Amino acid sequence: MKNEKLLKIVFTGIFAALSYVVFTYLQIKLPLPGGDAVSIHLGNAVCVLGALLLGGVYGGLGGAIGMTIGDLFDPVYVVYAPKTFFLKFCIGLITGLTAHKIAHISTETDSRKVFRWSLIAAVGGLLFNVIFDPLIGYFYKLLILGKPAAELTVAWNISITALNAVTSTIVSVMVYMALRPALKKSGLFFTIS
Repeated sequence: MKNEKLLKIVFTGIFAALSYVVFTYLQIKLPLPGGDAVSIHLGNAVCVLGALLLGGVYGGLGGAIGMTIGDLFDPVYVVYAPKTFFLKFCIGLITGLTAHKIAHISTETDSRKVFRWSLIAAVGGLLFNVIFDPLIGYFYKLLILGKPAAELTVAWNISITALNAVTSTIVSVMVYMALRPALKKSGLFFTIS
């Protein structure tokens, strides 16, 4: 494909914008005591989809940039922007590593194998988030808000992060499997090695 790197940069920007919009405007925010909140959202699905389509670095950057900007514009989440960038970038890296470096899904022709490895890759990236978002969030809140606030919100954070992971896995893999043939037909499908 001609100018593949430029196209990946453009698509990274599109995924950043999409993750920002999905995270910011299509979320259900649940307020917690102490002025904190958790959100049910599909921003992670956009990050995983980007990693499946563009590879871990570009997809992770798209999701990380978009959701970090969402945090920066939200007075409740602004203090969590660095944590968001790190965690979302890692979701993309893990998903991309599994999908493209281990399973080579972009060159695979068996759709069942592509589905299976896309699912495994999405679960791997989002499982990382289910473990480390509450863990890092706990210590982050401990340093910023103090111990009682951190302990109060950790159970909610674990529950909502797990719910987001399940829904994001389902949505991202379904959308990837639907987009893959159309992108191949249009010549916009990237072969990632």
